[in-house]
Amino acid sequence: MKNNTRLGRALGLLLALALLLTLSACAGGGARTQNALPEAEDSTDGFLIAVEDEPDTVDFQCTSIHYTIAQNVFNRLVAMENDKDGNAVILPELAESWEISPDRRTYTFHLREGVRFSNGEALTASDVQYTFTRLLTHPDSCNRDIADMILGADSLERGIANRLLGFEVLGDLDFAITLNDPFEAFLACLSMPGASILDRETTEQAGDRFGLDPEWTVGTGSFILKSWEPGKGMLLTANQDCWQGPPRCAGLDLRFMTDAEEIRLLFERGGLDLLNLDDVGKTAEFFLHGDIYQDRLYTVQRISTTYIALNESMEPLSDVRVRKALQLGLNRALLLDAAYSGRGYLENGIMPHGVYGFNPDLPEIPFDRDRARALLRQAGYPDGFDLSFTVSAASSLGETALIRTAASAWEKIGVHTEIKILPDSEFMRLRKSGELACYSATWTADFNDPDNFFYTFFGDRENTRFRSLCYPREEIMERVRDARTIADPEARIGEYRELEEIIVQEDAAWIPLFSRQYTYVTSERLEGFQSSWNGSVKNMYREMSIREA
Repeated sequence: MKNNTRLGRALGLLLALALLLTLSACAGGGARTQNALPEAEDSTDGFLIAVEDEPDTVDFQCTSIHYTIAQNVFNRLVAMENDKDGNAVILPELAESWEISPDRRTYTFHLREGVRFSNGEALTASDVQYTFTRLLTHPDSCNRDIADMILGADSLERGIANRLLGFEVLGDLDFAITLNDPFEAFLACLSMPGASILDRETTEQAGDRFGLDPEWTVGTGSFILKSWEPGKGMLLTANQDCWQGPPRCAGLDLRFMTDAEEIRLLFERGGLDLLNLDDVGKTAEFFLHGDIYQDRLYTVQRISTTYIALNESMEPLSDVRVRKALQLGLNRALLLDAAYSGRGYLENGIMPHGVYGFNPDLPEIPFDRDRARALLRQAGYPDGFDLSFTVSAASSLGETALIRTAASAWEKIGVHTEIKILPDSEFMRLRKSGELACYSATWTADFNDPDNFFYTFFGDRENTRFRSLCYPREEIMERVRDARTIADPEARIGEYRELEEIIVQEDAAWIPLFSRQYTYVTSERLEGFQSSWNGSVKNMYREMSIREA
């Protein structure tokens, strides 16, 4: 019997080796096979097909831009949605209910019963505790500001403490979070993608594989990350056991594509269900004004701001006269026109149209080349200066048009602008380390509160360096932090509006450009298109369905 067993094992090993060699030959080179996309034509029947930016990681605690997986594979304690009147409100999600102490510092949460991660593990308060601990201690975390107001967060971050003092597990489904001071936007903050809840056991075992390997990237959300092939795309399958009920489509087929012509042709041939007109450049006009797609066009206003960042740690951008000249040297309406055919609103501050606290009475930033040149002369640059405007290679055609138009405008006031294109990973590395002199980006509201804009960019030295703004005025950043604790809504909004005028109008710390309207075209088979409170579409995939042929 022992000899037969050994013989069987030997034959099994030989067969396994032969199969492995065959698979390796078919795979070609060093391609990852364990996460490759299925090749069978019927493997994605009923999947919603869309274009997606290729992420470097989907670990939502360690990215501030790639949130599609966080929004579809994971959940948060609370959600932000629109009520019947169109106002953003906070709703229960994984937390079924909560109470707030009279001093507004302690929040006691009660999790829903029966919620399970897609691997079958039950959601508990310990998972939430682990989530916030990891958020504060992970060396690559860039979303610590979600939890840095919790009592003991600073000591945990600096390694002085080994547990988060302000987080107390009260039972399997109950826990309390105590803050250093009252923070009026705390619940809203918990709806951010970066506050998604992790399965403690799986994520600890995953180590560096979390956010990179689908097998270890496990959540409670509507979809399961099934495969990820670098350079090609991701497949997400419907979570049939999701606590919210299964999504309305069988899955998501997300394609990593950047070529506008390829994207357009794929859509016209029926290979895409959702087309963002940003992805097709100037041919967007064909979809917007032609007769074919009018009944499948959807336009949404995004609560966001597109801006140009100026790094105050670098000469001559440290001089407010130079920054003001750069503001005045741009015809922002022309930029909106050149990049997006005028679809949007000019913005004059930090809070864009649609966000709570938006100030419609902010003074308009004018276009005035003569005054811009005069300011440059006063600053000692009568012949202008050289400026490096850095661009990510992953930028859309609209973003590229904006940057080229801005560079051309600055040339006319004597600022010689070099457009420097970098791989996205290098662009992000330099931006996070405060080493970019000038760049353009768009920030979309994660939650509907001024704090999501002010604290993110001007809350402290780390935040402002992370955005390569390097804003130096500590007394203003302290006021931004203090504004979080103001209980009276009118006084709080008043303080934010004062800060907005100081930072943008007086200090010219960045150049606000515009907020945008986004237009989508759907395939004939896609039903249930909708956007969320902030104008985002990707976090509403679960509500969309694919009609059978």
